[in-house]
Amino acid sequence: MTGEYPTPPTAPPSWSYTPQHLTSTIESTISTTRALIDSIVALPKDERTFETVFRPLALREGEAARESEPALFLQYVSTEKEVRDASVEGDKQMQDFGLDTDSRIDLYTALLDAKEHTTSHNISLNAEEQRLMARMIRDRERNGLGLPEDKRTELLEVKKKINSLAIDFQRACNEEKGFLDLTQEELEGVPKSVMEGYEKTEKGYKVTYKTPDIIPVFKYANLPSTRKRAVLGYEGKTIQNVPVLAEIVRLRRQVAALLGWDTYAGYVLDVKMAKKPERVFEDLETKLKPLGEAEKKKLLELKKSVHLERGWPVEEELWLWDYRYYDRLFVERELNLDEEALKSYFSVSKVVPTILDIYRTLLGVKFFKVPRDEKHGGQTWHEDAEMYAVWDSKGEDETGEFLGYMHLDLFPRENKYGHAAVWGLIPGWTAEDGTRNYPVVNMVANLAKATPTTPALMKHDSVVTFFHEFGHAFHGLCSKTQFARFHGTSVARDFVEAPSQMLEHWCWTKDQLKQMSSHYETGEPLSDELIANIIKSKNVNQGLFNLRQLFHGKYDMLVHTSKKDQDMTKLWVDLREKTSLVSTSGDAGGYEAGYYGYLYSQAFSADMFKTVFKDDPMSPKNGAHYRKEILQPGGSREEMDSLVAFLGREPNNVAFLEDLMGSSESATPPKL
Repeated sequence: MTGEYPTPPTAPPSWSYTPQHLTSTIESTISTTRALIDSIVALPKDERTFETVFRPLALREGEAARESEPALFLQYVSTEKEVRDASVEGDKQMQDFGLDTDSRIDLYTALLDAKEHTTSHNISLNAEEQRLMARMIRDRERNGLGLPEDKRTELLEVKKKINSLAIDFQRACNEEKGFLDLTQEELEGVPKSVMEGYEKTEKGYKVTYKTPDIIPVFKYANLPSTRKRAVLGYEGKTIQNVPVLAEIVRLRRQVAALLGWDTYAGYVLDVKMAKKPERVFEDLETKLKPLGEAEKKKLLELKKSVHLERGWPVEEELWLWDYRYYDRLFVERELNLDEEALKSYFSVSKVVPTILDIYRTLLGVKFFKVPRDEKHGGQTWHEDAEMYAVWDSKGEDETGEFLGYMHLDLFPRENKYGHAAVWGLIPGWTAEDGTRNYPVVNMVANLAKATPTTPALMKHDSVVTFFHEFGHAFHGLCSKTQFARFHGTSVARDFVEAPSQMLEHWCWTKDQLKQMSSHYETGEPLSDELIANIIKSKNVNQGLFNLRQLFHGKYDMLVHTSKKDQDMTKLWVDLREKTSLVSTSGDAGGYEAGYYGYLYSQAFSADMFKTVFKDDPMSPKNGAHYRKEILQPGGSREEMDSLVAFLGREPNNVAFLEDLMGSSESATPPKL
């Protein structure tokens, strides 16, 4: 991040979009792509080859992403409503066009002809080219091109409805503006440093549903009535999306039926690592339940003591709005870890460059902030967003190959995407003349801003999330595939989290915690005692935490295996009580019977860390091995092949269960 700025071989994307420019960009992308497809289907059968059909289509996929994706990304971050609206509409146009393209029987026929030519003429293809040919045909067959014309037309219309509803669902989430107006008395227990960041009202304080505002209320508000109001308000912040989700699920059932699948989950999992729905949660709940029950008992004992101290009636229920509060209090009392005091050691100004430095050392890369001027193109969509050029490192004073651009947009604002996520915005690929097209990744987060008395500070769990998301960013930057469609995180959905989950372990190791911590007033790093207690806290109440993850996965799977309409809210509440052990009186477009992947991939991530990195987390040699076998291939080969190449054997769940149960005695061979 220091030294003279080296000029990259390609300019960064421009972010100066007007609504009109955005619309014309999408129209041009669609027009150019359609013209290419029309020229391919016009070829006589004997001229349809890999070089005239598959390769041009694959190259166009990358070019279309480079042209359109920056414009489509603005719906998540732009401060201008007109630009966001144009971006949303452009997204719908692109998705509809994609469905139209994948449904063209003339293009499907051209692909089959080109495949036949390749086979009959014994054309030599490398492994990635063979995979490209197979995937292009498979994707269209999964899109119904083997159906009669009337069924294909019906399927296309249903899928367009789903896409449109999913985009509207996400827009409602992005533009949600709900808040609570709470008095100082109602906020008793919430740290002063948090309250300094709240906007004052006539009654007291405006607490938005953005995570830096609302999470401290869940964790610190002493009054159960305040926590209940906050949790239920947060859960209902986009209540208008409930019927939208129900309609999406109904339409997905229709898709499955048209394609001849028993359930939509079966259709989705057919191309994932976990092929059968019934294998997804096999035996995990049995292992987690006793652990969760024991943890719940301890939290209820703590709750009882608190209620007695306050003179409140004793309750035998662990309510939804109790979990985060008593989980935090349990850690404070058992391990002497004050989460609020701990964040004084994690200022954004320290954590961000340190995490970049850890990745720099581990993966052998360098970062240079792109100057914000016309010459270098460093202007972004907002003053908070920064752009970096990322290079391979040849040593302290030399740079190697250019890898790509990375954007960081880290602080909350109105109408911005409300969580932490990374967009693999523009993929990398190799052009026909051998030149390289470089990737662009964008990381969006909502870290707490500075207050009048403190700099911007991060809780340790936010540091973990931040490190995780950087893992996705580097999956995009360090991938090097021949074709754009296989680049970076374009892997099976139930594997995509594994690399980033593995990298979370660096936030629980002594040397790295020491490196990334510095008290904002004294400059002192975390003490050895504090670090030891942080590491001990890693698996505290993990039974309950993983049961919560299991609940989300089961809910997602149940709604996508059901063959009839359900009261989705009632199912949510009932299943949560049954699975996650808390009592009570989302995300529509992305998971699609895939949320299980967060738990499924933890077996991979734990195995990867323990096998390769545990003894020496900062080994450049092991980092290079990780780049070569996990990051570089992206989706260009089977994910299991990448894991075997990295581990030297097939993966297992022993490390995951050891972490969870604290003993290898309960670990059994996996069913992965």
